Amino acid sequence: MLFKLAWRNLWRNRSRTLITMASVFFAVLLAIFTMSLQKGVWDNLTKNVVSFYSGYVQIHLNGYWNEQILDNSFAFTDSLNQAILQQPHITAATPRLESFALASGGQITKGSMVAGIDPEKEHIVTALKNKLTRGSFLQLNDQTVLLAEGLAKKLQLDVHDTVVLLGQGYHGSTAAGKYSIKGLVKFASPEINETMVYLPLPEAQNLYSAPNMLTSVVISLDNPQNLNAVVGNLKKALGSRYEIMPWQEMMPEIEQLIKTKEGSAQIILAVLYLLVSFGIFGTLLMMTAERRYEFGMLMAIGMKRRRLAGVVFIESMLVTITGCMAAVLAGIPLVNYLHQHPIRFTGQMAKVYEDFGFEPVLPAMFSMEVILTQTAIVSFIALLLALYPLLHVYRLNETEAMKR
Repeated sequence: MLFKLAWRNLWRNRSRTLITMASVFFAVLLAIFTMSLQKGVWDNLTKNVVSFYSGYVQIHLNGYWNEQILDNSFAFTDSLNQAILQQPHITAATPRLESFALASGGQITKGSMVAGIDPEKEHIVTALKNKLTRGSFLQLNDQTVLLAEGLAKKLQLDVHDTVVLLGQGYHGSTAAGKYSIKGLVKFASPEINETMVYLPLPEAQNLYSAPNMLTSVVISLDNPQNLNAVVGNLKKALGSRYEIMPWQEMMPEIEQLIKTKEGSAQIILAVLYLLVSFGIFGTLLMMTAERRYEFGMLMAIGMKRRRLAGVVFIESMLVTITGCMAAVLAGIPLVNYLHQHPIRFTGQMAKVYEDFGFEPVLPAMFSMEVILTQTAIVSFIALLLALYPLLHVYRLNETEAMKR
């Protein structure tokens, strides 16, 4: 009876009910949109950062990260490659042989980071080919190099010039080589842009006298959310001989920056919830004030306060649930559309993003967990605020309420 009475009460004044439902609807929709956009932006930022060089996960010989020398390299076998690629959520793995060398052009010499790579696999993981600004991309059987633009500028070298590399090879051997520059690549990170030299992997192994040896295998994932699962699976599959490092361990300063920004976003979200609360409370306050005479009359003819409070609470619950359901139905296609067709910057703003190596987009993350979580939070706020009409009913003096 109370449920039927509450349902009929809602539609006695359609305008009031629709206004209340609309306040819940827009509150939930705004929360879903804000959180989905925020999560999408951070995931896209992470993807851009790891695509500079590190990848999502790297595999090294145990102890390599603390002492990054060629003596801590390991043999790359087919069985190891298969053990990596058969793990779920891994889309690609690229091998590297990395070491330091002096890069010289004419009379100018500068320290550099030399990375021996499989060019096509490297492009899949870090989109290296997209960073090419001049010349052409490496092939696996080349005996040429790719030079970072900043390093080329310091050495006063260009495409088709010759660079000399001098360093220490595997087990203390001498590493020396002279290579033609096939192309120039540009990185947003100044540190990488002023140090990187890329060689085809076989040529790098020959230069450093380290045949079939690697210092790292860099992993690409199908979804950043699967990072912890992939790290756990690789540790079980490869054992203690190898160290499995997610990007957060390799770049703790970037992780700290993202956490700081996420903290700021949480404050903004809290302010949003506060504004939502005031919006919902305002409609409930209006509804309660308009029905003061009605409540007084019902109590005057004998309706118990607890039953009247029950009817009012059921009304609030029905309004909240209906508004939330409508918001979810509207939010799913909206977020999915922004996920498939992200907001793109144009003009000067797009150029600023691209100069820093970031995509000029604001994508939304399509996640039912985000949608349902925000719906639950706003629903809880709405139901908590619905206690006000209940308290009003219990404190109401029917005689005073019926005075017009």
